[in-house]
Amino acid sequence: MTNLNKKIGFFGAGRMATALARGVLAAGLCRTDQLLASDVDETQRKYFEKETGAKTSSSNAEIASFCDLAILAVKPNHVQDVLRDIRHPFGKRFLLSIAAGVPISTIEKGLEKEARVVRVMPNTPALIRSGAAAYAGGQYATAEDLTVAESILNAVGLAFPLPEKMLDAVTGLSGSGPAYIFMVIEALSDGGVEVGLPRDVALKLAAQTVLGAARMVLETGKNPGELKDMVTSPGGTTIEGLRVLEDGQIRTAFMNAVRAATEKSRQLGGK
Repeated sequence: MTNLNKKIGFFGAGRMATALARGVLAAGLCRTDQLLASDVDETQRKYFEKETGAKTSSSNAEIASFCDLAILAVKPNHVQDVLRDIRHPFGKRFLLSIAAGVPISTIEKGLEKEARVVRVMPNTPALIRSGAAAYAGGQYATAEDLTVAESILNAVGLAFPLPEKMLDAVTGLSGSGPAYIFMVIEALSDGGVEVGLPRDVALKLAAQTVLGAARMVLETGKNPGELKDMVTSPGGTTIEGLRVLEDGQIRTAFMNAVRAATEKSRQLGGK
C-alpha cells in the first residue's frame, strides 16, 4: 500500500482507535506526523501515544482543524458531544465512524450539510490485525472515500462493502462473534482439563485448533461442512463428539445468538 497523503484525525484514543492507527502506520498509509488523536481521558491519550508514536490532544476541535479525514471512535453516548465540538471546523470533510449502532443519518445531521460519512462495524481482532469489518457509505460519500475506508480497514483485517441496513447483522455476527468463540475456546479447554490435560496445554491446544480451523475455511475456500466431513471417519471419535453437540442444539444456539445480538444492535440504533 502507498501513503494516502492525508492527515488522519481520531476522535477517541481507545483500543480500537489505537488498533486502526497502528494498522495504517504498519501498512504505510500514513506517517506518525500525519496522525493526531483526541480524548478527554489522559490515560487513553498516553496509551495512544505509546502505541503509535503519534501526538494527541484533549481538543476535538483541534483534531477537526488538523485532519483531511477523521475516524469517529467514541462510545455511542458521546457521539453527539463530539459532533457539536467539530461541526464547523470539520466542514464537509470525510468522517469514518466506528461508533456502534449510530446510523449514518444521525452523524450527517450533526455535521455540515453534505458531509461525507462512511459507517463501519469492526471487531476486536483488529487489535492484532485480524479483524473482520463491513462498511457502508452515506449519501455524500465519494468513490474515493469508500476506497480509502477499505484501505484503512484492510490494514487491520478483512473488510466488505454492504448496505447500511445490513450492518446490524454484521454486529450480531462478527462484531459480537469473538465473544462467542472465546466461550468455545474456554469450553474446549475445560473439556481437555476434565479428561486429564494440564490447563495451559489444554488452552493452547483449543486456541490453536480454532485458529487452524478458521484458516482452513479461509485459505481452502471449501464449505465448512465439507471440511467437517474430511475429519469425520465412520464410527470414529469425531462423529461421536458431533452427535453430542447436535444433541445440545449447538447450531441453533449460535444462530439464536447472532439473531439476538442483531436485534439488540437495532434497538440501540433506535430502529
